Amino acid sequence: MPLDFTAIDFETANSSPASACSVGLVRVRDGRVVATTGWLIRPPAGHDEFQEWNVRIHGIRAQDVLGAASWVEQFDRLCDFAGADVLVAHNAGFDLNVLRRAAEATGGDCPPYRSLCSLQVARKVYDLESYRLPKAAEAAGFTGFSHHDALADALACAHIVMDASRRLGAPDVFALADALGLRVTEPAVRRLPEPAVA
Repeated sequence: MPLDFTAIDFETANSSPASACSVGLVRVRDGRVVATTGWLIRPPAGHDEFQEWNVRIHGIRAQDVLGAASWVEQFDRLCDFAGADVLVAHNAGFDLNVLRRAAEATGGDCPPYRSLCSLQVARKVYDLESYRLPKAAEAAGFTGFSHHDALADALACAHIVMDASRRLGAPDVFALADALGLRVTEPAVRRLPEPAVA
């Protein structure tokens, strides 16, 4: 199996994980970046307040997303780009939670994505004082990007996993995870209630 995955990064408008206001996506095939995309998102109603702390981090303001597609309008586009790929993100729990929570907030179903955390990968592969994305990406040879720009951050994540795979000779994300004592996270299975017994 080749080194295929999609790197993803979200920026949020506030502390709610459902408040996605920007996404970056990077498709990797056979260990190379083959497609990139990213766009602004109008966060779901009730999760659309832009808090000063978040704005200071990423620079996206409420007025910047007025003409952007809503979460519902853009969700299929995001899922079409990712396909059935394993999703890679730096602190993957955060980004996968944004996907799930924003889908739930709008009454949608999030596909059961598998994920690999590039932060965990970096901690196993590099010896650094800090494993924040800019430092980990620099160790992977990816420098000079605009941190907290969703597409730039997704590219940085992709480069960490590509570099780690090269260093370890891992042919795919599953082999990489195994070599590092990590795992590709499977989605939680939601249990349906047992039918009543007559």
